[in-house]
Amino acid sequence: MSEAGGSDGAKAAGAYRVLARKYRPSSFVELIGQEPMVRTLTNAFSTGRIAQAWMLTGVRGVGKTTTARILARALNYRTDTVDAPSVDLSVAGEHCQAIMEGRHVDVIEMDAASHTGIDDIREIIEQVRYAPVAARYKVYIIDEVHMLSTQAFNGLLKTLEEPPPHVKFIFATTEIRKVPITILSRCQRFDLRRVEAGTLIAHLRRIAGQERIEAEDAALAMVARAAEGSVRDSLSILDQAIAHGAGAVSAEAVRAMLGLADRARIIDLFERLMAGDVAAALAEYRAQYDVGADPVAVLTDLAEFNHFVTRVKFVPSAAEDPAVSEDERARGAALAEKLSVRVLSRTWQMLLKGIAEVQSSNRPLNAGEMVLIRLAHAADLPTLDEALRQLDAMEAGGSGTAARAGVAPSSGGNGGAAAVARTPMPAMAQGGQTMRLVRADPAPRPEEQPAETGAIETAPPAEPEPRAEARPEQGVRSLEDIVALAEQHRDGLLKAQVKRCVRLVRIEPGRLDVSMTDEAPRTLANDLATRLQKWTGRRWIVSLSREEGAPTLAEQETSRRETAFSDARNDPTVAAILSRFPGARIIDVRIPNAPEVDASGTDDAPAEPAPEEDDDE
Repeated sequence: MSEAGGSDGAKAAGAYRVLARKYRPSSFVELIGQEPMVRTLTNAFSTGRIAQAWMLTGVRGVGKTTTARILARALNYRTDTVDAPSVDLSVAGEHCQAIMEGRHVDVIEMDAASHTGIDDIREIIEQVRYAPVAARYKVYIIDEVHMLSTQAFNGLLKTLEEPPPHVKFIFATTEIRKVPITILSRCQRFDLRRVEAGTLIAHLRRIAGQERIEAEDAALAMVARAAEGSVRDSLSILDQAIAHGAGAVSAEAVRAMLGLADRARIIDLFERLMAGDVAAALAEYRAQYDVGADPVAVLTDLAEFNHFVTRVKFVPSAAEDPAVSEDERARGAALAEKLSVRVLSRTWQMLLKGIAEVQSSNRPLNAGEMVLIRLAHAADLPTLDEALRQLDAMEAGGSGTAARAGVAPSSGGNGGAAAVARTPMPAMAQGGQTMRLVRADPAPRPEEQPAETGAIETAPPAEPEPRAEARPEQGVRSLEDIVALAEQHRDGLLKAQVKRCVRLVRIEPGRLDVSMTDEAPRTLANDLATRLQKWTGRRWIVSLSREEGAPTLAEQETSRRETAFSDARNDPTVAAILSRFPGARIIDVRIPNAPEVDASGTDDAPAEPAPEEDDDE
């Protein structure tokens, strides 16, 4: 069926034919984007190696059913001069028009979505033994074959494996994984690819010219991008755009019709998000929404542009995509040089999560704004590995004054800076004074740090205290120092195990003798030696002693707490209060100006009870 003939027939009938039907390919030459399959079939037909069954798979609209009809036409091709299967269909044969219109008696098309049972397949099995009425082959085209039931598939196996010589099967499906492997093994499989954007744009431009329609290149690029490689979808969108634009296809009309945002404005929004300008980003987002852009479409376009920038960063040739405008290409390349891969990856993940949130929200506009706020806020933050590197540099003493202030230097990767908070180490109350360790900087200045490295100084309890960190220069002299090291290096598991399971026997530089509780892990001694060597820079020997050792830190904390409760109960004032209020009980004991003791007895530095200062709650 030629295009001109089809068009004349439509005009004679007085009915409009949609572009997807009017320009449906009728030969392998007109089939676009499937060159590998066409080459294979051409070679097979020329050598006489024609299969008994074919399986065509691909996404919707790439030409599976059309290819099946063209293949049936090639199998039954016959003219005045040619009477053999052929892929050269330049001249219409006897059966060509009837086959392409789906009305040939020997080419049976069946939709498996509505004929799924064994009875439908049994009918085919009974008919295959009869020779074709007029054509060379009886061809069965089964569309959406994955919809057949298990019994139907099983009933088809034998006939498909040994069909009569005059029968050919052509299957089409969008869900190839749902087709049993026993069926696939009996078919020659062709995976129809999505049509590339450049090929699709050229095809749309050619059709627009034949229809005498003025179409902007930017509009055709939008149509091709929205079709996602489907020829049928692209023609349907183009048909709709022609009607929407009253015979002309403009980028503005297509954008309004599809609810898309202006591509240049999407890039503007992306740049403001990456700069961390929340106010400007929200203003741009509202402006796009006011002109008809859908919030989900805006976030989807942002994710698509983020992906484009990431691709350009690794594959510069990706910027040559014909579906991408010149402005998008130039600005995308500039952003690819400026932004780090970690920032782009984080933005991609946040956008994917945000799109799902907006889709499921009953307030998509507000949900979209919250997603953009998160993106802009995260743009100024360093990534996790950047923050860890900054922290390591501070601990190594490479950040000078910044380390003393507890602030990390700028990451440099995205213009962000991180402030690393230092939690103060709980003070130890001894003899009415608060003792604390002072961390020494690697290169102290006399005017900045008068204290000696590793010195212990006293300070009034009310003073704010910096974090006390066990340094290799200070030495490890107690289990408390080991716990402090574990806290400094964020090893919470070892910290808890040391407090609950280790009883100290003796400790010397490079040697630690301990005994373990029954709940201690078997590898605790080895883990402790490894960590100490890593943290202090010297080799440690941790040996298990037969001596009982001192109580664990957790047991000491529990004992101090019980003592505090006992002293409180024996206090005359507290006893008078308890007797005055029947049912009252002591639930906590706190010492003024001393760190609080957690109710679980697992605080880092428990307070030493002072009976004369006991109080109750």
